[in-house]
Amino acid sequence: MTSSSVFGLKLVHLDLKGAPPKVSYLAEVFPLFHSLGANGLLIEYEDMFPYEGELKGLRTQYAYSPSEIKEILKLAKLHSLEVIPLVQTFGHLEFVLKHKAFSHLREVKRFPNGLNPHKEGSLNLIQAMIDQVLALHPGIRWFHIGADEVYYLGEGEESKKQLQQEMITVEKLFLSHLHAVASYVISSYPAVTPVVWDDMLRNTSNETLTESGVAQLVEPMIWDYVSDLDVDNKILLLEKYKKCGFSKLWIASAFKGATGVNQSLTHIGHHVENHLRWLKVASRQPADFLQGIALTGWQRYDHFSVLCELLPVGIPSLAVCLQTLANDCCSEKVKDAVKNHLQMSHLEIDTFMSESSGSFPGSDVLALVTQVTFLKMTVEEFLEKNRYVIGWFSPYHRKRRILHPIMSHHIQPDALSLLSKLNNVKQELQVALERIYYPDAIEEWLEENVYPVIQRLQELVNDLDKVLKSQS
Repeated sequence: MTSSSVFGLKLVHLDLKGAPPKVSYLAEVFPLFHSLGANGLLIEYEDMFPYEGELKGLRTQYAYSPSEIKEILKLAKLHSLEVIPLVQTFGHLEFVLKHKAFSHLREVKRFPNGLNPHKEGSLNLIQAMIDQVLALHPGIRWFHIGADEVYYLGEGEESKKQLQQEMITVEKLFLSHLHAVASYVISSYPAVTPVVWDDMLRNTSNETLTESGVAQLVEPMIWDYVSDLDVDNKILLLEKYKKCGFSKLWIASAFKGATGVNQSLTHIGHHVENHLRWLKVASRQPADFLQGIALTGWQRYDHFSVLCELLPVGIPSLAVCLQTLANDCCSEKVKDAVKNHLQMSHLEIDTFMSESSGSFPGSDVLALVTQVTFLKMTVEEFLEKNRYVIGWFSPYHRKRRILHPIMSHHIQPDALSLLSKLNNVKQELQVALERIYYPDAIEEWLEENVYPVIQRLQELVNDLDKVLKSQS
């Protein structure tokens, strides 16, 4: 297989803060990731990590056990996938700060997303999390310390007092904490290099960034997931980081989870265009300046948001994006290679997949989620645009049990047919999901995406039955 020379590591991002897969499913997809061109994993554990001691309360109900973490690492090594763990250390700490035991460490009392960098307990907490994660990841070369989207920094009481001092800015508050966390990683684990999301660095002046000393401590990961990525602007941003002393950089694209907070299906074309533009950026960088690219696959926008596209749904997009990176283009050859890898007879790039005949781990989930998505659209069309429903069985009619008898023949058969199809697909999907996911993720996905539409349809059918019985 050819490989793009501009990226040493091509990491598949596993966002475990939503719908974390069972280890048995990871065992099925890791060889596929490798065969498609990936050679690493960026694992964002969040509450799926088996924290111990005072941190035990951070675990979710179905958190991986230490033995499962070891099994994941063993499987990754078996398929030549280098693992980089990711632990948030500043922003996006909802999974920690939502707990009463740690709520006093919030930057703003009401908001659980950001850490207060001024409290002594904050750095102690982060150090304890880092220690526990790295204890189960011996021999790693990089450790991602997150630090993106540190919203509301500077709005806490301690920060406000700091900002009253001359020369202290929000940027300097951020860099000070970043410096402390990165310094701890390097001093405690000399063989490990911290990686950090770059968004909190972008608008910092060159002088402030250079003087902070973080360029000698971390490697920024520049992320942008849009399809119309501004190539020239990104090249300027990389040059800025170079001028500020950063010797190595990373790029982060997306293969799913970046185009809609509650999206069910993945638009492959959007993500392919994102990768093609990142390739243009990378092609204009010095040799060995870029460490690699992380293909992010977000499962939630944050700890409290709904699920977006499930991992199996995004696999065709991941496959096309990885092959695009491997071939520096998205040609018919690339599409044919993906169809061959996934055993798909049909591949849609420019629209959402309307059918799925592939055979890859989780392909049944993709096919059933696709069915659900299009059935939901059909039901919505039926309930809100069908002339018989909106004309002769409106909410007014339903409330008062008014119905021209002949109209039931135009409404009831379609309603019952759709309801039967939805219930059948729901049952099949539940079985398919149980092979991959834990009960809480299955319950959430069905409650968000299937049950409401079944309920709307069932209520219409029930109202029809009541009226017809009253007329008999």
